[in-house]
Amino acid sequence: MQIFISTGEVSGDLQGGMLVEALYRQAQALGIDLDITALGGARMQAAGAKLLGDTTAIGSMGIIEALRFVLPTLKVQSQAKAYLKQHRPDLIVLIDYWGPNSVIGNYIHKHLPDVPVVYYIAPQLWVWCPFPEDLKRAIRISDRILAIFPEEAKYFQSHGADVTWVGHPLVDRVSQFPSRTTARAELGISPEETAIALFPASRHQELKYLMPLMFQAAKVLQDRHPHVSFWIPLALPAYADRIEQAIVDYGIKATLVRDNPKAVIAAADLAITKSGTVNLELALLNIPQVVIYRVNKFTYWIAKDVLRFPRPLISPVNLVVMREIVPELLQAKVTVENMVQAAEEFLVNPQRLVQMQQDYQEVREKLGSPGVGDRAAQEILQLLKTSK
Repeated sequence: MQIFISTGEVSGDLQGGMLVEALYRQAQALGIDLDITALGGARMQAAGAKLLGDTTAIGSMGIIEALRFVLPTLKVQSQAKAYLKQHRPDLIVLIDYWGPNSVIGNYIHKHLPDVPVVYYIAPQLWVWCPFPEDLKRAIRISDRILAIFPEEAKYFQSHGADVTWVGHPLVDRVSQFPSRTTARAELGISPEETAIALFPASRHQELKYLMPLMFQAAKVLQDRHPHVSFWIPLALPAYADRIEQAIVDYGIKATLVRDNPKAVIAAADLAITKSGTVNLELALLNIPQVVIYRVNKFTYWIAKDVLRFPRPLISPVNLVVMREIVPELLQAKVTVENMVQAAEEFLVNPQRLVQMQQDYQEVREKLGSPGVGDRAAQEILQLLKTSK
C-alpha cells in the first residue's frame, strides 16, 4: 500500500513524523505492507518516510513574507505532481500547510479523483476565513478531515465535511518529555536559577521580526533579575549562526540547545515564545508563557484594512478555548516594555501563575485522550482498506 504525505514547515514535519510512526505501527498490527513517501523534513524521514522534498524551511506567514519562497514552493510542487503522475498512491494525507497543500489537493481531485485524500490538521479556516472559496476547496479536496480541536470538528461538520475528531497529537508527544528534575539536571540548571525558554523562530521571517525585540526584552529581564538564565532550542540548523551572533550582540546569558528541545521545555520556569505548536507543548507541561507575533507592516495592513480580518486569537492555546488564556502580544504591541511586563507578572505574581495553570487544565480537557496518533492512523488505514 502506497501513501503520500504532504506537509511543510517545522511543525508540519513534527506532526508528520509522529503520524508516520503511528501508521507503520498500526499497519504492522493489521498485517498491511506500507510504503510512505512524503514532502516534509528530517523527522518524517527518521520515522521511515521516503523524503521527496524538504519543505521545513520554505514556510511563511503573510503576503510579503511568502515572496522569497514562491520559486522553491513551485519547484517542490512540480516534483510532487511529477511523482504522483508516475507513482499513483493508494491514499494522500495532507497535513496543515494550506497554501501549497491546496494546490496538491486540487491536482489530486482533478487528475487522480479515485485516490482518497485525508486532511489531518486542517487549515484554520474555522478561526478566520476571508475567502469562502477556501472553505469550499478544503471540503471538496478532502474525503475525510481528521480534526485536532473540538471547535474545528464542529465547524467543518456544519459545512458538510466528513469529519472525525481524533484529538491533538501533542498529547502523545508530551508524554515522552523528561521530568522537570531530569531536564534541569541534563541542562545543568541549578535550583536557584530561573530558566526562561526563548522560542524566537521556526520560520525565516521570525528571525527578523521577532528575535531582536525578544532578545532586547531578555536583556532587560536579565538586568532586573540576575538569577535568570535563558535557553533557546534550535528549530532549524540553518538558523544557528544568526541566533548565536544575536546572543552575543544583545549580551544575554543564553544557551542555544541544538539537540534537546524537549529538555528545554520541560526545564523552563517561563517561556517567551512565537505563536506556534510549542505553545501547546508548554501548556500541557504547565509552563507559563508570553506569546508574541509580528509580520511585515504591509501584510498586516492588507489583513486588517483590506481583507478586514477580525482580530484573531493566534496562539493555539487560546484557540482551543476561544478566549485569551495566555497573553498575546501582536504586531504593534510586540514591544520590549510589554514583553517584560507580561513576563514579570509570572515572575513576581504567584496568583497569576496559579490562574494560568487552572486555565491550562481546561485546555488539556479539550485536546483529547492519549493515543491520538494511533487513532488518526487507524482512520487513515480503514479508509485505505475500504477504498481498495
